[in-house]
Amino acid sequence: MDTQPDAAQSGKKFILVADDTALLARVLANKLTQAGYEVVIAGNGVEVLAEAIKRKPDLLLLDLIMPIKDGFTTLKELRADPNLADIKVIVTSDLSQADDMQKVQALGVLGAFDKSNLQEIVDQVPHFLGA
Repeated sequence: MDTQPDAAQSGKKFILVADDTALLARVLANKLTQAGYEVVIAGNGVEVLAEAIKRKPDLLLLDLIMPIKDGFTTLKELRADPNLADIKVIVTSDLSQADDMQKVQALGVLGAFDKSNLQEIVDQVPHFLGA
């Protein structure tokens, strides 16, 4: 877990980035921070759930393939928790099989992006936050 200072009083939107590839997660977090968001990084599903319970994110960018608890399981557990069920989720993954995308679509994700195109993800964040 990588937690930056609490910016709740500043009115910044809070984004939780879940990815086990540390370099990629850091680059994405830096881009989002530069775009004016508060960002916390989680490296696996257990960390995602702990961070979401601690402070509910405005948006979760969720990788599907992570150690300890993968993105599929994490998403199912989020949706099963009444306090976390309405978190906006965008899948960021290398997976592109139709059945994987159908599974996450059925769990109410807003979109799915290939995580190799970080700028596209950053550019779409305002749309998913309703800005």
